[in-house]
Amino acid sequence: MKMKSFTPPKRLLMGPGPSDVHTRILNAMARQTIGHLDPAFIEMMDETKQMLKYAFITENELTMPISAPGSAGMEACFANLVEPGDKVIVCINGVFGTRMKENVIRVGGVAVIVNDDWGKPVDPEKVEQALIDNPDAKIVSFVHAETSTGAISDAKLLCEIANKHGCLNIVDAVTSLAGSELRVDDWGIDAIYSGSQKCLSAMPGLSPVSFSDRAIHKFTHRKTPVTSWFLDLNLVMGYWGKGAKRAYHHTAPVNTLYGLHESLVMLTEEGLENSWARHKKNHKHLRDGLSKLGIHYLVDESSRLPQLNSVFIPEESDDAKVRSSLMNDFNIEIGSGLGDLAGIIWRIGLMGHTSRKENVELCLSALQEAI
Repeated sequence: MKMKSFTPPKRLLMGPGPSDVHTRILNAMARQTIGHLDPAFIEMMDETKQMLKYAFITENELTMPISAPGSAGMEACFANLVEPGDKVIVCINGVFGTRMKENVIRVGGVAVIVNDDWGKPVDPEKVEQALIDNPDAKIVSFVHAETSTGAISDAKLLCEIANKHGCLNIVDAVTSLAGSELRVDDWGIDAIYSGSQKCLSAMPGLSPVSFSDRAIHKFTHRKTPVTSWFLDLNLVMGYWGKGAKRAYHHTAPVNTLYGLHESLVMLTEEGLENSWARHKKNHKHLRDGLSKLGIHYLVDESSRLPQLNSVFIPEESDDAKVRSSLMNDFNIEIGSGLGDLAGIIWRIGLMGHTSRKENVELCLSALQEAI
């Protein structure tokens, strides 16, 4: 069998992720591979941790990237913090809330569901009532930025409610990190996970996470072992801990971490709040252009994610044909709807390096022609 090297087509990634990866990051990943216990690599690990703390706005010592995608970051949170029989309030207002529920069930927890309409934020009053009705609940979990709908929930308020009732909280920030305001320490977040491929605009395959002292106390004082060996933070901490002496746990994805490090360097250069502002500015430009095309948003403006724009497909448009035209004629990728929203919405991403004025204008002109 004779095979050729793979050369991907050049695309503009304007879907729900991954986002475009800057040349600086691609070049960083092409640098020489060194050992995952090499002193130089360990120094880079420490820098990566420090910059992730900057991105999350936290002093949590246990802040690091899990060596797998955001779904593994989610599983790490639930596998470590939920023991068999633990009652967990799970807020569902889209696809990724349902995945939280699956995680609770699979580790033997009891999921108490708080449902909200897809496209709406999590209702704090419902969460409060669920905690009143379930005083033995241990954890509240919710998605900060629901990628399937483009809705953002009030993470600060939801964490305040959880803390008031003596609960830990688990927060999905896969799409919000570096794209929307997020303050781990100020908001009292206990466990949070994200992904490298969204607003950090690095390659897929890593999941930044951060855990408070309260969360660390929970999983270091478990009565039962963590169900996943690979994601057991009691073991992983030995590899991502302080100083040059590291306990071997797994072979880290060395070159992929080069890329994340470079993306975080770029974030520090731009400034975190400047990144938030850039995402808002380009969202408004897209919003105004879509309005002129007669395309309307699923999510109310008060709870709308700037980096993930969910819009109704115009009645006269064929979902698959328009997306195919954008891909084949313009090399632009946008996302389709998920679950109950399949065939009803498009998801247009403006994340990380993709969030630039020229990309907004190209997308708008391509959509106008495709429609």
